[in-house]
Amino acid sequence: MFVQLYSTISRLKAFLKKHVVIENNLFQTFFTQDTEENKISKDKQKQLLHVWLYKRVMTRTKVHFRSNERPGRMLEPKGVEGVNLEPCPPGLSREFQTLFTTEALRFLSDLCSTFQPEVDKVLKVRTLRKVQLDLTGELPDFRKDTAHIRDDPTWRVNPVPLRLQCRHVDVGDLSPSDTKRLIQGLRSPAQGLQVDFDDGNCPTYYNQIKGIYNVYQAVHNQFDDAPPISQAPVLMLRPRAWNMVESNMLVNGHEVPGPLFDFGLLMFHNAKLLFETESGPFFYLSKVESYLEAKLWNQVFLWAEDRLGLPVGCTKATVLIECVLASFEMEEILFELREHSAGLNCGIWDYSASFVNKFGHRPDFLLPDRSKYVNMEKRFLRSYMDLLVQTCHRRGALATGGMAALLLPRDSESVLYKTVVNTVTRLKLLEIKAGVDGFMVYDMNLIEPMQRLFQQHSQSQNQLHQLRPGLTVTPEDLLIMPAGGVTLNGLKYNIAVGVLFIEAWLSGRGHFFYRGQVEDSATAEISRSQVWQWIRHQVKLEDDGRTVTCGLVRSLAQDLVADLRAATHCQTHRDEERLMTALSMFLELVQKSDFPEFLTTYLYLDHTFLSFQRLHKERGWGGALASRL
Repeated sequence: MFVQLYSTISRLKAFLKKHVVIENNLFQTFFTQDTEENKISKDKQKQLLHVWLYKRVMTRTKVHFRSNERPGRMLEPKGVEGVNLEPCPPGLSREFQTLFTTEALRFLSDLCSTFQPEVDKVLKVRTLRKVQLDLTGELPDFRKDTAHIRDDPTWRVNPVPLRLQCRHVDVGDLSPSDTKRLIQGLRSPAQGLQVDFDDGNCPTYYNQIKGIYNVYQAVHNQFDDAPPISQAPVLMLRPRAWNMVESNMLVNGHEVPGPLFDFGLLMFHNAKLLFETESGPFFYLSKVESYLEAKLWNQVFLWAEDRLGLPVGCTKATVLIECVLASFEMEEILFELREHSAGLNCGIWDYSASFVNKFGHRPDFLLPDRSKYVNMEKRFLRSYMDLLVQTCHRRGALATGGMAALLLPRDSESVLYKTVVNTVTRLKLLEIKAGVDGFMVYDMNLIEPMQRLFQQHSQSQNQLHQLRPGLTVTPEDLLIMPAGGVTLNGLKYNIAVGVLFIEAWLSGRGHFFYRGQVEDSATAEISRSQVWQWIRHQVKLEDDGRTVTCGLVRSLAQDLVADLRAATHCQTHRDEERLMTALSMFLELVQKSDFPEFLTTYLYLDHTFLSFQRLHKERGWGGALASRL
């Protein structure tokens, strides 16, 4: 028995070492400041911890740490039945008390209770659709049961408000918890700000509360060095996607959907004032995969407008078409949101990654090296953009393009500065000539050059007049993979981006800078997707004919450690631990037999991420790491 126990403890220690989680840290996580309360000795507590962890290791279940308190200590707000809420993160008392009022919690509770069954349903429909594609081998096509919507030439989306009629240049990937950058955006000449709770944001409890409160301050004109909201760029609020949950709040025993948590608090505290100042409420909707999901969002808008006493249709939303399946239902998506539509948006990396998500196991859908062979000029991406523009303009909706991720160097006289401007200009001119009404940039110094580009090549606030009646896009156009192979540099780059994104998440950041551009969950998705797919299909490198295997990827990852240390500014032992943990998690991710559908969902639910957030709280780091880079 003792031999077996010793073996068990050895396995447990190996497990903890692998995931860079020290036993003493776990001990403090569960039992700090609890000895006096429970009258249990520390030895007994440690014994209980061993038993608890042993069960998890032996049954291969994940160890879920709540990110802000030990299990069982959630708040039960008075006057709001069925709601459990994690206590306030350190340093956010004012923000917490402002946002989580009794009235706001009732609104949020009723919103989640009303729509939780529908959210569960659309997620199950996603799963069912994926299973059908896998089992039948069929390809997506334009739906026969909704052909009457596409064939009806008479319907249009409702006109957008005056402040949305010109969408030339928005600032993208603006993490709302980054107060300094948000204020810079509010003071910028951009048409809009994509206030991003999704791709560019790490959804820690701290970041969500801080970010939503920052929006509250902007809308209520509480930033001394920012203009009134009626004179600032419009806020395009981007809640999380349907696949994300908010683990820090339970309603009737269920973790609430992440997008409803974000949307509910943003609407409750800001919608009336935004409407009164003709500045909103305006939203981006992420990762919508079908018209049924658009229909659900429309129901959410109608419910919120009715509950808050706002006019029907005052809420406007731009849907990001980030999934190949959604590209076959764009007209239906607009139709479902016709009272609330602000148009559709097309990007490159989430959309490209969706091919691996839905068809990655099929050899016919092998996606070549994105660094060399994948861009918006390729047939499958150009057809997607052309169809989106045609669909939107045919129905009176705005069509917007993706984000320029390149960063300008500080020296405006340098050759590199001119190269970056020329590169962004060439790519964005392609989108303007395709008929888009606007796009995004990350670097705010690119706002005015891109606005001038629009003025030079567009005669009005938008290009709704470009109907492109002669354009025909077929399913083959949308599904054809570009020719090309895999390069060693492309493989290394994908590994680096994937590892660095996970490291950023463990630090509480949703994006980072690498080799002169911003990287976020979209580029991390395509990076880890390609590595997974190349291993799965055992592709050969163009450079030397080597086969991409798990062993090769592990070897290259180890070779990149020095570069990764430099990119993350590793200075302490804890920095090193975090980077090595990220590397281990990435390798685990790309070697899985079944493709994890969303990187962010996988990371958010992983015990390592949650335990790192607990550690942040214990050490009082809060959101300080968010601005490290």
